[in-house]
Amino acid sequence: MSNGNIDPLFYLIKSLTKAEKRSFKIFASRNGNPDDLKFIKLFDLIDKHKEYDEEKILEREPLIKPVQLSNLKAHLYKQILQSLRISNPENSIYLTIREMVDYTQLLYNRCLYDQSLKMLEKAKALAIKYDKNYLLFEILDLEKKLVTRFLKTNIDERVTALIGETETIKEKLSNITDFSNLTLKLYSFYIKIGFIRNQKEFEIANNFLYSTLPVFKEELLSFSEKMHLYNSFTGYFFFIQDFQRGYEYAQKLVNHFDINSQYIVPKIEMYIRAINNLLMAQSKLSKYDEFLVTVDKFDTIEKLSDFIITPNIELLLFKYRSTHKINRYFLLGELTEGSKTIPEIADNLKQFSDRLDKHYTLIFYYKFACMYFGDEQYTKTKFWLNQIINDKETDLRSDIHCFARILNLISNYELNDLDLIDYHIRSTYRFLAKKDDLHLFQKIVLKFLKRLGKITQNQLTDALKDLLEQLQPLEQTVYEKRAFMYFDILSWLESKIQRRTLQEVIQEKTQKRIKHFY
Repeated sequence: MSNGNIDPLFYLIKSLTKAEKRSFKIFASRNGNPDDLKFIKLFDLIDKHKEYDEEKILEREPLIKPVQLSNLKAHLYKQILQSLRISNPENSIYLTIREMVDYTQLLYNRCLYDQSLKMLEKAKALAIKYDKNYLLFEILDLEKKLVTRFLKTNIDERVTALIGETETIKEKLSNITDFSNLTLKLYSFYIKIGFIRNQKEFEIANNFLYSTLPVFKEELLSFSEKMHLYNSFTGYFFFIQDFQRGYEYAQKLVNHFDINSQYIVPKIEMYIRAINNLLMAQSKLSKYDEFLVTVDKFDTIEKLSDFIITPNIELLLFKYRSTHKINRYFLLGELTEGSKTIPEIADNLKQFSDRLDKHYTLIFYYKFACMYFGDEQYTKTKFWLNQIINDKETDLRSDIHCFARILNLISNYELNDLDLIDYHIRSTYRFLAKKDDLHLFQKIVLKFLKRLGKITQNQLTDALKDLLEQLQPLEQTVYEKRAFMYFDILSWLESKIQRRTLQEVIQEKTQKRIKHFY
């Protein structure tokens, strides 16, 4: 992430709200200890600076000695976390249950077994209610220790029930682990290459899926098991470009939450991601009316009772709202209107830059570039493409890096910079070959661009028609069709041949696609 090089304490302090800063100072000064005042001063000094600079801190506060700074920082970091835990107990049912489990252990250690058991039973009831299976497993383990302290006549029944509960939760955790491991592995594939490019990659993904899945009956699964199952299948079908099946599982997951609404707030991050996945599928399938209904769910989230927006949730909502605000314009082909929203989104992107991961930053840059290209603002297109091309971390989403270079060449053509095309085309060839992304689509397009300097104005229309005829069949080819998701080159060619704006051609097609589904 972009905040990886920032001092951890500095970044933690900068993440606090004004209310949390006030609460911390009250918490930190509760004992009136002179040492506590030192780290409050350190807190204030760090909070005032836009960048972390230890030399300036030591210059401005002579009471803090260089030899003390490391320990003071460690102590301050711990105190801030403790303050957050106390001041935000309602934010996390997990922390509430976790605290009860810790209290249970404290009471157990003092031989207060009756009190310990009562506390544990409260924690157990909450863990069951909110489907917190990992905590429940730990609770059952503690309960085993406690049950041996109560040698009563009905202990056999208690022990049998406890063993049965433990076996049930073990099976649940095993399924959840398998499903979530599958999701994680598929995501690691996707974040490296994007969508599958060939039969070999399909077989790797497919074999991994069916070798990882446990034997299960869907109707017998718990809420969390189904949640992770649907999420993993959504990711799998997206990865292999089967967006219809991906849509079906994304819809199942959102419906699963809506039917079991008591889990929405405790598992809010997964719910938000589920909405995002459904919107992605609806966008790919041109289900515009459904898309509008699903987008409204983001506004509904903020109205949920007992829901507090943490910085993490704020980031997720920004990412997905902004993404689908852009996608809505792509869906309708309203590229001129869409390009007007980019400056505001780009400004907000800067505000979240220390929290936003590189992967999503690349996605935004590429979407900005495509929007400007569709609006025929090629200089702005190249600006955002260069943010991608000049990034040295090319192993992350190599697909975006590859298509950014192709779109950059076409933008140079639109700007009549033919010398730049000739200059960059060799490096683009080498880059695509290195990334194993030199497929038939890329070869045809690059060959055409290489010939451009030799094509006269009178020959250009025929050359464009020839390129269109070569590319059209690829749109129906299993693995070549992926290229058209990154850049609608067919519409661009048609606009050139028909002497219409690219936006007009795209709008005509998008309206037909939307009507086709309704």
